[in-house]
Amino acid sequence: MSTTDRVDYQTTPAQYRHWKLKFEGPVATLLADFAEDGGLRPGYKLKLNSYDLGVDIELNDALNRIRFEHPEVRTVVLTSARDKVFCSGANIFMLGVSSHAWKVNFCKFTNETRNGVEDSSAHSGLKFLAAVNGACAGGGYELALACDEIILVDDRSSAVSLPEVPLLGVLPGTGGLTRVTDKRKVRHDLADIFCTTNEGIRGQKAKDWRLVDDIAKPAAFAAKVQERALELAKLSDRPADARGVALAPLQRTIEADALRYPNVTVTIDRSKRTASFTVKAPVGTQPATLAEIEAAGATWYPLAMARELEDAILEMRTNEPEIGTWLIKTEGDAAAVQALDALLAAHQDHWFVRETLGLLRRTFSRLDVSSRSLFALIEPGSCFVGSLLELALACDRSYMLILPDEPVRTPKIGVNELNFGTYPMATGQSRLGRRFYDEAAPLAAVRATSGQTLDADAAFALGLVTSNPDDIDWDDEVRIAIEERVAMSPDALTGMEANLRFNGVETMATRVFGRLTAWQNWIFQRPNAVGEKGALKVYGKGDKAQFDWNRV
Repeated sequence: MSTTDRVDYQTTPAQYRHWKLKFEGPVATLLADFAEDGGLRPGYKLKLNSYDLGVDIELNDALNRIRFEHPEVRTVVLTSARDKVFCSGANIFMLGVSSHAWKVNFCKFTNETRNGVEDSSAHSGLKFLAAVNGACAGGGYELALACDEIILVDDRSSAVSLPEVPLLGVLPGTGGLTRVTDKRKVRHDLADIFCTTNEGIRGQKAKDWRLVDDIAKPAAFAAKVQERALELAKLSDRPADARGVALAPLQRTIEADALRYPNVTVTIDRSKRTASFTVKAPVGTQPATLAEIEAAGATWYPLAMARELEDAILEMRTNEPEIGTWLIKTEGDAAAVQALDALLAAHQDHWFVRETLGLLRRTFSRLDVSSRSLFALIEPGSCFVGSLLELALACDRSYMLILPDEPVRTPKIGVNELNFGTYPMATGQSRLGRRFYDEAAPLAAVRATSGQTLDADAAFALGLVTSNPDDIDWDDEVRIAIEERVAMSPDALTGMEANLRFNGVETMATRVFGRLTAWQNWIFQRPNAVGEKGALKVYGKGDKAQFDWNRV
């Protein structure tokens, strides 16, 4: 991908074009004021607070800054700086001119951002209130749905709506349908009307149907929002007097075939269509007390590594779509990882440690839902233990070398308590729980080895790795496995991997991603949506969509 087409997921508040941040005691306000001429790509204008990927990149950054830089904030109010418009959703003209892959990946990133709002509410005590002060449609309503509560201005014109089906011939793409039913528990027949009505639902009816939590007349709206924001703040345990941690710009080098950070390196082999992700263990003397952790700030290893890995995953997803197989590796001192994990476990209730664990959790989850084949390669010098073992457990397969004649060099892996629930998947399960279908016996056998190190034969016997070839077979077995994988249909692999990674337990989050992967992915390619006369293509041009009336 050329440098002009490359998407950069790093930004700072000084660079924002679409969001304004205000802080007042325990309440932060995120004001949507999207620059019409600030689209990430040419060919469309962000009118009526409609958004594209660039808007959500800023939103993701703003949320992380609230999490880390402002521990005093307990409630985040999302509202609009525009009169009579909250957010009209994803920019339709952007979707109309975008490739299929761009549309789906755009929806995936916005899904993750909204899921991150709910993750912070559930795990970090950060509450979210949508103050809907104008028209709220499509993805705009989906952003409101991610919040804990929604207050709608009752001005006889402002409404909430999900008009994608009647207007565009596609689904609400960022979890709208799922949250309306699973989260807000809107009766299914009312949801049917709501999702096929262009103009949306307003006022008391929106409250009666559970589409919003409360309404307020314009004169009382601001006071109602402030009152409720302070009430939600009382539910939080975030500290009022802690010092925030500034998120300094990442140190990274972007090369033609590599991404390099202090703790993460990605190298691309274009001829083989593979990328190798190497995550390094902490080196040198590490903080051992809360005071030292706070002093380290954004340079503290687990926070720095999580930020770098997240950026690398997003960079590779968007900017390298043809690199379909990611080889996951680690290197460094396993004992240093175990010592770090003991520190994380001991101080997991401290706000900064808790937020760092949250970023690790969300970053590992980004790996789970990436539509790439993931193979872990566990070689000499690896440190797949504890938190870094999650990288291998996220993979579709793991290959671990055994060196029967060199016990000192043979790689080892190991579990600790953080592997049993600290980093749940979208299913709510630990990756070990997913691996063993939460069956008691195999999980107990693995837990019994906590704190120990296991060679390939021992790990294979416990079911922790896929294969344990020796040094005679290693090169050929790994090479053949990768070559076979790269030669398979990317479409079939995307569907297969998503099904196998999220076996068993279903949650709202897995349904959001599952519906995006299967249903929206399919609908986005159908001529009824994107054909020459498809609804998404003719929107705003004065033409009527022409549909193929065959049901499939």
